Amino acid sequence: MKIVFTYIFIGISFLGISSVEKQLSKREYFEQWKNTAIQQMIQYKIPASITMAQGILESGNGNSELARKANNHFGIKCHEWDGATIYMDDDSKGECFRVYTSAEESYVDHSEFLKNKGRYSKLFLLDLTDYKSWANGLKEAGYATNPKYAELLIGIIEELKLNELDRLGESDLKPESIAVTTNNNLMLSKHVVSVHENKVKFVVARKGDTYFRISKEFDVALWQLYKYNDFGAKKDFLEEGDLVYLQPKRNKSKSKDVLVLKEPATLVSISQKEAINIESLLKMNKDILSENQNISSGKKVILR
Repeated sequence: MKIVFTYIFIGISFLGISSVEKQLSKREYFEQWKNTAIQQMIQYKIPASITMAQGILESGNGNSELARKANNHFGIKCHEWDGATIYMDDDSKGECFRVYTSAEESYVDHSEFLKNKGRYSKLFLLDLTDYKSWANGLKEAGYATNPKYAELLIGIIEELKLNELDRLGESDLKPESIAVTTNNNLMLSKHVVSVHENKVKFVVARKGDTYFRISKEFDVALWQLYKYNDFGAKKDFLEEGDLVYLQPKRNKSKSKDVLVLKEPATLVSISQKEAINIESLLKMNKDILSENQNISSGKKVILR
């Protein structure tokens, strides 16, 4: 695919990325997405090394315009697609590419794309640890037009030792039933649902967790999770230890009248900690002008 080819040989400025904008390295991209790649391998029997290498190559470590604007990390075009789209130059000018709600959705669609397209069926007869045959098979099946596509994938895999991830897929692990702890800090078991003292169900985010993963596990729409939780813009990755609510927050506290701050905070952080929606907190605390206003320690915040 020319998007990848030109990114490698022409440079970042071609993609219109600001020089002051932080760029992810291959290693940083790997750290962000390794757990997702392993999970896709276990579910779809696609080597995690291949998924990771394609993600790195096709998205320019997540820095490409297509990845940033459309959450499309694999250069998948609009064929048989009825979702949102974006038009960019590739093999021809103004080609149609798929747009995803989140980057993780792109990973899932990539797996579905390979699994359901007949021309890739021979790949699934290969051993999960045979990354070289997978790389050559992708090139032969027409995934990309770059004649060096297989070499580039293999080079990335061997540079980062991505093939070490593939050994996790040799057994019949099921993410919904088995917890797997590895050097990659992956936990594939289900999240434990807890109930906040304010009577709202939540889970605690683990390292590498995303809204998309949680939405799929609990069959909750992404827009609902964004609405129930207040972490700013629609970020893909959550912080380890974040409370992620599966239901709407309450309008007031069921147990406390006020909260005396022991350290500076904002209504956003208080909302997440106390399971009270921000609109209600603003109405009860009229001297606080915005949800992001810094509130000093010692301040009493009304909760009901």
